[in-house]
Amino acid sequence: MNNKNLFERFSNWATNFTGSSSAFIGAVLIVVVWAVTGPVFQYSETWQLVINTGTTIITFLMVFLIQKAQNKDSKAIQLKLNELIAANKQASNRMVDIEDLTEKELDQLHKYFVKIAELSKQAENIHKCYSIDAAENKHKSKYQNKNQEL
Repeated sequence: MNNKNLFERFSNWATNFTGSSSAFIGAVLIVVVWAVTGPVFQYSETWQLVINTGTTIITFLMVFLIQKAQNKDSKAIQLKLNELIAANKQASNRMVDIEDLTEKELDQLHKYFVKIAELSKQAENIHKCYSIDAAENKHKSKYQNKNQEL
């Protein structure tokens, strides 16, 4: 068993555990015990430092754990969407891996799909499907027809 598998297993376990009711109850109990011990330690700086240091360390580590879980989930969702795009003959294969585009390029695509939605609402057949490739082919066809008329 190598370290990568060990870390993967640990991070999966930690993500599942920290999102559980048991973990939340445990965290609440720690805070309650800390608060109850305040008078015993006369609300000293050390007493405050214990909770501050503990929560800071846990928060610091949780940021990386949450980001790892988010990256894994995001990648899995993107792969599922890519599979659906690849399997659908009406969908444009150019949509596969668009998460690698720049923010500006994604904004351009978003505007394009807003326009497609508007066109779909105006069409007599509301079930008509548009894709980037279909729209591009229609545009080329219109452009070629217009040039032939001239």
